[in-house]
Amino acid sequence: MTRHITRQRGFALLIVLWTLAILALFGTHLQEVARLDTQRARNLLDAAELESAADGAVQQAIYSVLDGSSQHWNADNTTHLIKVGDTLVAVRVESESDKVNPNVASVELLRALLMQVGIDATTAATVAASIAEWRGGVPASVRAARARYVAAGLDYAPDGEEFTHMEELGAVLGVTPEMLARLRPHLTLFTDADPGAISADPVVAQALAEAGQVGDAADTGDANILSLTANAYGAGPARFRIHAVVRVSARVTGRRYDVLAYDRHQ
Repeated sequence: MTRHITRQRGFALLIVLWTLAILALFGTHLQEVARLDTQRARNLLDAAELESAADGAVQQAIYSVLDGSSQHWNADNTTHLIKVGDTLVAVRVESESDKVNPNVASVELLRALLMQVGIDATTAATVAASIAEWRGGVPASVRAARARYVAAGLDYAPDGEEFTHMEELGAVLGVTPEMLARLRPHLTLFTDADPGAISADPVVAQALAEAGQVGDAADTGDANILSLTANAYGAGPARFRIHAVVRVSARVTGRRYDVLAYDRHQ
């Protein structure tokens, strides 16, 4: 009888121990869930602070561009470091007139630009022709382009329309993500003419020289279209980037700028 009672007590103790172990594991799990929830909330708050700082930096950059005093910012690709609250933001201002618009650039200029970013001559010539066909070549060339897209196993083809978003270039036959990443810093969709020979972008300037083009974008009003990039940096790898394109005006009354594009990237 005593042995039976001892066995029962031992079994009860085992149950208690297992119960305590399960409760400890459950408590640890709850602590981990709470920690992760707290971290997520912290990340969301940090992202919101960085986004707000980047927004503020863009507005300050626009003000500095319009400022007629000695504090005026030029669209010369200079990186300005400013503090918004406790957040450090790096802001760069560029002129869109220094870039190439794939909707208006000649095949020769597109080919030269592709070669300047490291694309071999044969591929550059093929891709430049494909870009020109995509944006609206003559009907015969559009039909020929469609045939090539079908032959390449793609379920889409050029429709003869101009590019409205830079990402559309990635759909052009022969354009790879790496190629597009190399081209993007030198491209714009907001100008009406090729950049002038004095482009502040050395890659574009060299491409213009190689293509034998010396256009003057200053006469088109494109010099008033600016690109502003604000990178807000948080603790560790946290960062928030805003890229805005604005058209500024020299008038002293009324609205002095218009936002043409405003992209946010976390």
